[in-house]
Amino acid sequence: MADAVLVLNSGSSSIKFGLFDIAAASPVLLCKGLLDEHENKPRLVVKGPAGEDLFETQKEAADADGGHLFADVLGFVEGHLGAGNLRAIGHRIVHGGPDYSGPVALTDEVTAKLEALTPLAPLHQPRCLAPVRTIRAIKPELTQIACFDTAFHHGMTPPANRFAIPRRFEARGIRRYGFHGLSFEYVAGRLAAIAPELAAKRTVIAHLGNGASLCALRDGRSVDTTMGLTPLDGLVMGTRSGTIDPGVLLYLQQHEKMSVEEVQHLLYHESGLLGVSGISADMRTLLASHESGAREAVDLFTFRAAQQVAMMANTLGGLDCLVFTGGIGEHAAEIRSAIGERLAWLGVRIDAAANDEGRERISAADSPVETFVVRTNEEIAIARHCAALLRERGSLMTDS
Repeated sequence: MADAVLVLNSGSSSIKFGLFDIAAASPVLLCKGLLDEHENKPRLVVKGPAGEDLFETQKEAADADGGHLFADVLGFVEGHLGAGNLRAIGHRIVHGGPDYSGPVALTDEVTAKLEALTPLAPLHQPRCLAPVRTIRAIKPELTQIACFDTAFHHGMTPPANRFAIPRRFEARGIRRYGFHGLSFEYVAGRLAAIAPELAAKRTVIAHLGNGASLCALRDGRSVDTTMGLTPLDGLVMGTRSGTIDPGVLLYLQQHEKMSVEEVQHLLYHESGLLGVSGISADMRTLLASHESGAREAVDLFTFRAAQQVAMMANTLGGLDCLVFTGGIGEHAAEIRSAIGERLAWLGVRIDAAANDEGRERISAADSPVETFVVRTNEEIAIARHCAALLRERGSLMTDS
C-alpha cells in the first residue's frame, strides 16, 4: 500500500506534476503528467515512469481556475493508487518572502501571507497559488504543502543579499532573495553524488531556461545568486530583461509616459530573447534562425551569462566547478560551448565531443574547472520536502 504525495509545479500556462511513493526513504516516481492550458481546449496527459501513456483527456473550454482538470487529476490519482493513500499535495511556490525558509503546510493564514507577496513575483505567485485554492474547494481535508524557490538562498548574508538603498526598506523585507532554489538544491545534491570530491568546492550552477539564474555554492550552500527581490533580475531570459539600469525605467515612465503596469508588462513579457531578437523567446527557434536579430539575442544571452558567472566566481574567490541545468542548459550544446569560450580565461575548457554528445561531464581533461551537465528535477525535491514534513508531523512512517 503506497503512501503518496502529488507534486504540482506550476508554469505560466501549464502545470507539470508527479505522483511519488514516499513510504521509502527516497521518493519513487509512480507517474507524471502535464496539465496544459496553452490551447482553447485544456488537455491532461499522464504517463508512467518510463514515459508510457496512462491517461489523456481534453476539455471543451477552460474555466477560470482549471478546476475541471484538477478534479480529473485527483480522480486519476485515486484510481491509480488503489488502496494506497494520497497523503498530501506539494506545491512549488516561487516566493516565500522573509518568513519561510522551509516547507510549510498551506493553512488559510499561510496562503494569505503568500498572496501578499504577489507584487514581488507578479508573473509567478498567482499561478502557483491558484491550484491551492482550487484543490481546497475540491478536497478541503487534503493536506497541501508549500515548497519555496527562495528557501535554498535563505542563508545568504550581507553583502550578497543587500541592496544599496536606505536601511528602513531592508527592515521591511526589501532585499535579495534569489529563486530557482528547488532546482539548485536538487542539482547540488546530484553533483555531490556523481562527484563527491567537488561537494565542498567553489561551484556555480547555471539554471538556463525560459527563466534563468546562477547560484554560487560553497560547501553545497548558496552564498550568492543573480536574481534578487523578484525573478526579474540577473540573466537575460525568454521574455524577461534581467539586469537593467534603473534609469531606463525612470526614463520610460517620465519621457515615454508609460504607466507602471505598462513597464511591468514590458519587462516581464516583451523583453529578453524575444525583445532583442524580435522573433521568438524560444532558444531553439533562435539557434535555427539566420536572422541577425536572432544571432544578436543569442550573443547577448551568452555574454551576460558568462559575465555573471565571473561575478559569482568573484564572490567565491575562484571557480572549481561549473554546472549547466535547465531546458537550455541541458539541451543546447551550442550555448554551453559559447559560454565556455567566454570563460576560458577563468579556466573553463569544454570537451567539444563530450558537449555535443550531451555527456554528464563535459570538461576537457586538462581543464582547471570541472564542467557538468545535470538534468534538474524540481518535482522530486518537492516530494522529499513533503515526506520530511509529514514525518515530522507524525503523518508518515518510514519503511525500515
